Amino acid sequence: MIRSELIQKIADENPHLFQRDVERIVNTIFEEITDALASGDRVELRGFGAFSVKTRDARVGRNPRTGEAVSVDQKKVPFFKTGKLLRDRLNGKA
Repeated sequence: MIRSELIQKIADENPHLFQRDVERIVNTIFEEITDALASGDRVELRGFGAFSVKTRDARVGRNPRTGEAVSVDQKKVPFFKTGKLLRDRLNGKA
């Protein structure tokens, strides 16, 4: 599902809301999650999962085309851990 499909589904299920308002709500939620992660915070959505930031150390990698050693800088990457309810639903337990 992509963002526009999510917006359309929410708008269809809530006919009392204008689509532009639903779009603003969805965009605000994503912006707040992004801002929280950018500042190093953890975002937990109970029953769904938790977003956090992990740091990958600098390392020496290889260019797959030439086999040449390449230094890869330290970087931060987003990480998502599923919640128990989501994991159970995916495995057919709920």
